[in-house]
Amino acid sequence: MLMTMNFEQGKVDCMPQLPDPAFAAAELIYHASLEATPRQVSALESRPEWLPEGIRVYVPFLPSSNFEDAFDTCKALLIWGAVPVPHLPARAVPSEEKLREWLLALNVLGVKQLLLISGDIETVQGPYADTMQLLQSGLLQEYGIESFGVAGHPEGHPHADQTALKHALEFKINYAKEHGLSLWVVTQFSFDQTVLEQWLDEHQTILAGIPVYLGLAGPTRLKNLLSYAAQCGVATSAKALTKNINAVRLLRPWTPDSLLEGLAVYQSNRSESVLKGIHLFPFGGLKQSAEWLANKAR
Repeated sequence: MLMTMNFEQGKVDCMPQLPDPAFAAAELIYHASLEATPRQVSALESRPEWLPEGIRVYVPFLPSSNFEDAFDTCKALLIWGAVPVPHLPARAVPSEEKLREWLLALNVLGVKQLLLISGDIETVQGPYADTMQLLQSGLLQEYGIESFGVAGHPEGHPHADQTALKHALEFKINYAKEHGLSLWVVTQFSFDQTVLEQWLDEHQTILAGIPVYLGLAGPTRLKNLLSYAAQCGVATSAKALTKNINAVRLLRPWTPDSLLEGLAVYQSNRSESVLKGIHLFPFGGLKQSAEWLANKAR
């Protein structure tokens, strides 16, 4: 909050003032996060100089992998001064016993945060069909988890409509409040600024006081990015992105600069916005996305 002097009354008034777009953009970058697969991290022999100190790094669970792959990744990230946030896929947990094993291993490492997801698995592997059942198990608190993130879906979800998604989000928010846990929301990536802003506006009341991190695709070749978009369920905004783009433009690199600038303008016009930062999906490589963040932070 900024302070303004009231000279007529001879006192200081604390009045909220909207930040300008440049300041808003800097704040979104300051609170940015990255995503890194176990393979990407294991390929690095030591702490890379381009990895920002203290940055939150999500460790995704890939359908063809084992959850245990995240352990060494989290250990390395902690040593490097980053904050690891492994994805915990409810539908992939085979049993309560296995969940206890995983949470104990993370607790021993010092991991305090998780991203709870249902998981892209058709068949439920154990007792937890969704993140709500995972929360209701009570095991997160038992093993030292202090805060958790949940996914937001500005472009919708293939297996749930917006009403169901809002009800699930309300449940998670209430659960966190009742059990003294911190909660945040990180969204799927999108290319469509209008879709992102509409989702924020529609969820402003539900998410009051809850930080939101909007997913953006990191720098990469546009042609490659469109392939990822088709796999990740954001084909609608991908079509909007490619409208009026010719074949030559497809060979040029994509960067999220224009989206960042647009979101900064949005942020500068809303004093009560729940938008806190951005989350980069590094489809063009972890280093490339980290360096883009570093350049924007200068």
